[in-house]
Amino acid sequence: MRTEKVNTIGCVVLASGYSRRYGANKLAVSIDGRSLIQRALEAIPAEQLAKTVVVTQYKEVAAYAKLFNFAVIRNEHPEQGISQSLRLGLAALDDCQGVLFTVADQPFLRRESVSALLDLWSSQPEKIAAMSSGGRRGNPCLFPARLFPELMALEGDRGGSAVIRQHSEDLVLLEVDALELADVDTPQALTALTGSAGTSI
Repeated sequence: MRTEKVNTIGCVVLASGYSRRYGANKLAVSIDGRSLIQRALEAIPAEQLAKTVVVTQYKEVAAYAKLFNFAVIRNEHPEQGISQSLRLGLAALDDCQGVLFTVADQPFLRRESVSALLDLWSSQPEKIAAMSSGGRRGNPCLFPARLFPELMALEGDRGGSAVIRQHSEDLVLLEVDALELADVDTPQALTALTGSAGTSI
């Protein structure tokens, strides 16, 4: 097992959304006995990271994060959009050379792919690294410290994509299977991915 820390990379798991399109806390939905949040945390290769923080408004999510020995940051104002979660997480990792942002609703994201993304960024740490399928960018994304001020300046429901658009020449992509990047925004999306609606924990 790899144990080295790679360029002091931190990780922020963004898990504060209201799941309005889903109609309930989708992160508690279980696929084959494992909830979306459990699957998301299992995909994080903690041995390659300096620290992982989970930003959430949900007690269930916080409980899972603690099982994985990940730090929990309570988002008291999720209504302020994804930028609020991003700022909270980044503030806890501002001494890292790079920060990986991952969402919690990609049930088929593979730990091996996240590890490969960390390796890709470590080979060119001034770049932004992201996963893609067919050349189309998705999550997770990894940003170098030089872009932290721009990320911290985001407001409302604007996330890292806004910063990537300003630095598209600095983007490097890791090609993965499209299924890994598929997210679950609605019960219909979950059914399309798995053939069932899942169950709630």
